[in-house]
Amino acid sequence: MTALVFDCDGVLADTERYGHLPAFNATFEQFGLPVRWSEEEYGEKLKIGGGKERMATLLDDSVDDRTQLLLTWHKAKTATFRRLVAEGRVPPRPGVARIIGAARDAGWTVAVASTSAEESVRAVLHTAIGDNDLPVFAGDVVPAKKPDPAIYELAVERLGLDRDDTLVVEDSRNGLLAATGAGLRCLITVNDYTRGEDFTEAALVVSELGEPGRTPIEVLANRGAATPGDYLTLDDLRVLLEEPR
Repeated sequence: MTALVFDCDGVLADTERYGHLPAFNATFEQFGLPVRWSEEEYGEKLKIGGGKERMATLLDDSVDDRTQLLLTWHKAKTATFRRLVAEGRVPPRPGVARIIGAARDAGWTVAVASTSAEESVRAVLHTAIGDNDLPVFAGDVVPAKKPDPAIYELAVERLGLDRDDTLVVEDSRNGLLAATGAGLRCLITVNDYTRGEDFTEAALVVSELGEPGRTPIEVLANRGAATPGDYLTLDDLRVLLEEPR
């Protein structure tokens, strides 16, 4: 069974800059917190997997009801994020709907594995591909966030995937380490936050999946036999899976 597993944030849509960052800052304002993360500061926070975990950097262990406070903040932040997605303010990334459609038409299993809350992931899926009926593994369904491989291990187990026939699409080093830690090949589509990260273990690193008629994609690293053109196709992804491990 050939499978394609997508991360959500920064892969399905440009969620970090246009969704999560403004949602975090709106939440800080809502609760009267004297904090506003700049784009540069948020880039540093992205090294931490999970929204609650990023918010936890604002608190020390001595704060009363720390866990409940984080849950309250995160619930409000998730609601704001979903509103931004519904308002069309979080643009899908080029090529995502095209590749997912081609994979499903070819009989591939397609799923999403993310450290974001499931309701946020499904909102992005609806915007990116017009439905949200794909299998989703997200949020606190596993005890450890990326770069721990737990979320991909769970996807492999629940869907009965063959690791040799499964390709992960990620955008960050944390995601890459989670995928490869689970024994899966990984394709990287960078964004402005992650372009400078180390993707040594990735099979292919590109600027985006691309679309016909758009500016051709940049191939930033290619460690296999794939020969992408102006945009990636399902055949390019098949080549990645055919490479010797």
